[in-house]
Parts: sequence; structure tokens; C-alpha cells
Amino acid sequence: MKSDHQEHILRTEYSDLMQKSYIDYAMSVIIARALPDARDGLKPVQRRTLYDMHELGIRYDKPYRKCARIVGDTMGKYHPHGDSSIYDALVVMSQDFKKGLPLVDGHGNFGSIEGDGAAAMRYTEARLQKVTQEAFLTDLDKNVVGFVPNFDETEKEPEVLPVKIPNLLINGAEGIAVGMATSIPPHNLGEVIDAALAYMKKGSLTTKDLLEYMPGPDFPTGGIITNKDELLNIYETGQGKLRIRGKIETETLRGGKTRLVITQIPYTMIGAGIGKFLNDIYHLAESKAAADIADISNQSSKEGIRIVLELKKNADVEYLKNLLYKKTRLEDTFGVNMLAVCDGRPETMSLKAILDCFLDFQYDIATRKYSHLLAKEEEKREIQEGLISACDVIDLIIEILRGSKNMAQAKACLISGITDGIRFKTKASEKQAKKLSFTEKQATAILEMRLYKLIGLELQALMKEHDETLKRIAEYKDILDDHASMTRVIASGLKSFKKAFARPRRTLIENAQEIVLEEKAPEAMEVTFLMDRFGYCRTIDMPTFERNQEAALSENRYVFSCMNTDKICLFTDTGRLHLIKVSDLPFGKFRDKAIPVDNFGNYDSSEENILYVDSLEHVRACRLLFASEQAMLKQVSGDQFDVSKRTIAATKLANGDRLAAVLPLASDTHCAVLQTKDGMFLRFDIEEVPEKKKTAIGVRGIRLASGDLLESVFLLSRGQDVHISYKERDVVLNKLKLSHRDTKGTRLRSGS
Repeated sequence: MKSDHQEHILRTEYSDLMQKSYIDYAMSVIIARALPDARDGLKPVQRRTLYDMHELGIRYDKPYRKCARIVGDTMGKYHPHGDSSIYDALVVMSQDFKKGLPLVDGHGNFGSIEGDGAAAMRYTEARLQKVTQEAFLTDLDKNVVGFVPNFDETEKEPEVLPVKIPNLLINGAEGIAVGMATSIPPHNLGEVIDAALAYMKKGSLTTKDLLEYMPGPDFPTGGIITNKDELLNIYETGQGKLRIRGKIETETLRGGKTRLVITQIPYTMIGAGIGKFLNDIYHLAESKAAADIADISNQSSKEGIRIVLELKKNADVEYLKNLLYKKTRLEDTFGVNMLAVCDGRPETMSLKAILDCFLDFQYDIATRKYSHLLAKEEEKREIQEGLISACDVIDLIIEILRGSKNMAQAKACLISGITDGIRFKTKASEKQAKKLSFTEKQATAILEMRLYKLIGLELQALMKEHDETLKRIAEYKDILDDHASMTRVIASGLKSFKKAFARPRRTLIENAQEIVLEEKAPEAMEVTFLMDRFGYCRTIDMPTFERNQEAALSENRYVFSCMNTDKICLFTDTGRLHLIKVSDLPFGKFRDKAIPVDNFGNYDSSEENILYVDSLEHVRACRLLFASEQAMLKQVSGDQFDVSKRTIAATKLANGDRLAAVLPLASDTHCAVLQTKDGMFLRFDIEEVPEKKKTAIGVRGIRLASGDLLESVFLLSRGQDVHISYKERDVVLNKLKLSHRDTKGTRLRSGS
């Protein structure tokens, strides 16, 4: 049996399909997830959460409700993208250290400035802030914004909230979309409203003029913006970098001691940055760069940031301040990229563009609001005039009602003067009834009117109410017809919000010179370098070493003296040299904690084995013998390793080759002995190994059999016997046959 349905195959280019799908996905993320709308300054998840709280009636003057209820309701009705994104948005909107103007009043543990997370949503409660209720959610019932179907078309949600303050600037925004990101700093509510009011009054203002009213960002964490002169370009282009510093205060104590107190931090340090900052200070103090810091304590609380640095007597306070700004995140940059959705598309916006978009939106919602109110008042006037007219002929209306058989008959008479079927007492009444011409709404109101409305005082109240209605109609028409009147209404609203919710500026804006840190050279002294077999290294002073010499030598792989102004050279089997400043190593007591060597430079303990460690001063004064596993040898003068870089190639190696040994050559070294894995030994005069540059591969030391590799290198001095144990046999290297470089050598077998 043949099927009635024919199969249609649509052929398309796979790359075109992928491109279209990716663009659709990208636009969905950009518009519906990551970027705020320039009109209300909210991302979709924030807008939906606030609207849901409004719908649930969780007002600022009502009891708190569980966040789990808010999150679940928002997810079920409007935002089907997981509960964590909704709760995270709810938490951030309640944190006064992240938002210049918190929109949610949280009750419970909503996290801290130091990075502590909020408690689970089943424990916390929330409600709307007063400013959110009054500036974000009023007038939703007055048709001021459009409503769109939700994801399953069972509910309606506003496409934008009727926000009456420039929220995009006040609270800022952060978001990462596909191929773009937004980063808008928060600003001071009062200053932003002043700028908006000035721009409304005189649209020809330049960005420079606007900055007289709104000088720049105002972070909830305070701090100091140090590049004031760059703000004009940032606000004109919508892009740039802010340089922010924390605030340091100096307190003088008894005995001539002082302490530094950090009372404000850069906005970028919120969260884990504070812990890292404390850790950085600790390392500066430990590494002697900030030796004048005696103690560090974090005394921050809900009242604010207070990080106290106790200083030693006669400490250089200015140097320490500069050190903190230069070496920690107490001075940081905030990247500005004022990207928002405007007219349905993402756009990098200048300050004027943001204000233009906001004010256009204000005029739009004001027009819609007063058009809606005018229509309501016109309807009310129509009914009031009908009732007033009805009171004048109330006897006739009562006669019509008594003579009618049903409501429809009476209504038809009131509207059109149709008297068919209605019994009148007199012909005059019928004739008068035929002249009636009430509207549909007036007739309905008359029929629903209660008798007590006929009392004299009630009639007076109706007349007074009618006069008020006529005044409101005139007022609304004036607002809608006269642009200046509408401007006054919008300006009045902005001024009332400023009066109710403005707060003093927290962030100082100035032009400050970039910190130039003249690092103090440490006082030169001789120290002992210690590195154990696990690669943990440190330094101690000479008296400490002498008291613990036996333990130091037994517990460590490398022990030597050096100056604290010197560098440590680490040669590895990959042919690289790592240089570490001695001053960067921890210095202290014998049992103090050491630091793994892989914390310095590019050294990777999983890929490189250390072959030789010494101070640069010692290396520079001698020649080094390099020997690779493929038995390539060379001598290199130590002064070739006196470089400024932290990591360099100490030698050149053939493909697949690694270093087997790096050894210093003493002045009385006369012979070298090479030992391979297969037990071949070769003794020859050290003078047969030429001195070369560090970039050379070298010369062959011993002819290796297939698969054999050089394992060990021994250096012999005159008049000294060197014994080694090889396969349970004592071998005196000085007694081996003296041969020449680049020969096969002698095989030693096990046994006596």
C-alpha cells in the first residue's frame, strides 16, 4: 500500500546551517540573558525576579518571604533557566557592597564583602526595597509598558519595567555574552539625577558639561579614582580603564609607633580579592620587602573595611604605602565597556546616549501613563454627567423603571427614547421620555445607582467630584499636549526620588601620579642557603647555621653560603637555568617554613630535575662542565650565566637529549671519568674537553653502544683517590686506564 505522504528532503549547506544556528544562539544569549536593557538597566533575570516579587505582593512594608518561594515562582512562570541564576541575581541585588542602590531587602545571610557565599535559599528571606517599589514597579497597571507572553504562553510579563531613575548608570552592570561583554561602573544616584535634569533642561550640553553634575563613578566600596582626566574620553566613547586605589589612613600610637589602616578597597577587590590581598601583604613582610610591618589583622565587620598593619618604630610610612599600591591589588584597574541593549540591539553607549535612551523612555511611559489616566477620567466624567442629568429627571426615570417589563426595555428608553411597551402615567411623561439620550455607560450607571445617592449631600459630593474630574482632565491634556508640562512632571518625579534616596558620594575622584616605587636595597649580609631533597628552599643567617650545622647538612641536599644580594642558579636536566633572587627566599629561624622552588620563575618540578645549584657569585668565578645523556661535553665560563632574565637556555641539546650532569671545575681538576648505564668507564684528561659558548652542543665524550646512555660524571684532582661502589665492587677511579676522549672506554663487571 502506497503512503499518501511524500517525503521531502531539504538540501542545505552545512556551514550555512551552523552559522545561522550559532548567530541565533548568540543573539539569544546577548538579548535574553547577559546584557541589560538601556531603558531600565536590568537583565532579564533581574527584571523577572523583581516583577515576580511585585506580583506575589512582597512589598517593602510587608513581611519577608522565603527566597526559595520567590525563586521557584520566578522559574516556573518567567525564567526557566535554573534556580541558581535566579537566586544569584536575587542575592547580588541585595548586596550593598556590590550595588550602589540595592533593589532587594535581604533577611538572613546574603554573603559578605570578603567573598562568603549566601546561605541556601531555603534559609534566607527577602522583600522589595522601598525604592524598587516606588521607582521600578509603580504604574504597571496603567499600560505604561508592553507585556509579552512568557516562555510557555501561560502568563504575561513586562518587556521592560517602568523604571523612573537612570538605573543603568546608578547600579551599573556586568555580564559576559557571546563575543561581547559589558562592564558599567555604579554611580551616585543624586549626581546621575542632577545630570539627567540638566540634560532635560538643556539638550545641547556636552559630555564635559554633564561631568560637572556627575563627575564619575561612585563605587559602594569607596576608594579613589586616580585618572580623572581620562574620564571625559571614557564617557564619550563608552570604553576605557579606571584606575582605583584603596584608602589608607595613618594612626599614631604611643611610643612613636604608627599603624596603617585600610578603610576602603577598590571595587575589584570584592570577594576573594581581600584574602589574596592579605596573603600578598604577608609575603611582602616575610620576604623582607616590607620588613617594617610587624603585624597584620583584618578587623573588618558589617560597619565597613578595617585592615590594620602594625608598623615597627621609625618605619618609612610613605614607602610602605607606595609598596602596597604597587605590589598588591590595593591599586587596580576597572575596565569600562558601557554595552547595553538599545532598540533591540547591543550597542556600546556614551554617557549622552544612555541619558538620551533613558529620557526617551521617560517621555514614552509618561505619555502612555497620562493617556491611560485621561481615558479613565473621560469615562468617569461621562458617568458623572449622566448621573447629574439623571438627578434632574429622577421622577421620570422612576416612572420609566416602574412601567418597564424588564431591564433591557428601560435601558433602551434611557439611551434611545424608545417607549414601546412602557406604561406611563401621563402622555406628557411619555413625550418627555422620548427625548432621553443617555450613553450606554450612563444608562448602566443610572440603572445601578442606589437611592441614597439622591440625598442632597450626596448630590453635592457628586458635583464636587465632577469638578475634580474636569480639573484632572485639563491637567492630563496639558501634560500630553505641552512638552514643557510633561518635562516638569518627569523632573518633579526625579527630584522626589533624589530627595528620598540620595546619599553622599563615597568614591573620591582626582588626578594622582602613578606610583614610582624606589625599592630599598636590602642591607648586604652573608646567609646560608638550604634546599632539601623535596625542593623546599630558604635562607638563614650564619650564626643560626653554625648553631645547627649538623642538622642542616644532614637534612638538606644543597647547603652553601651566599650574599643576600646575590642570585641562586638552578641548572636542570632540560638544559635550562633558573635564576632566583636570594632576597625573594624566606629568611628566618632554622625551623621556619620553606617555600617550594617551583613557586619561582618557570621551573616545573614535574618536567625538570635539578642537577646543580649554587650562587651566581660562585658560578661566575668558575668554569662548568656540561655533560648530556648522549655524552656531549663542553666547558662553559660561568660569567656567561650572569643575565637579567629569570630563565634562560643554559646549553644547547640535540633532539631527545637531556643533561646528565653539570659540575664546577676546580683549578686542580685534571681528569674526568664518564660512566654509562651499561657499565662502560672512560678516564681522560679534562683538557681534552674544549671551552665553548653556552649556545654550543659540545664534543663527544665517549662512544656509546646502541641504546646506552651516559649516567654519571666524576672529576678527579691530583693526589686524591676517589672510590665508588659499582655492582658490589669497590672501584678506585684514579686507577682506571688513562685513555682519550671519544673512545669506547672499559667495561667493568661485577665481582671482586
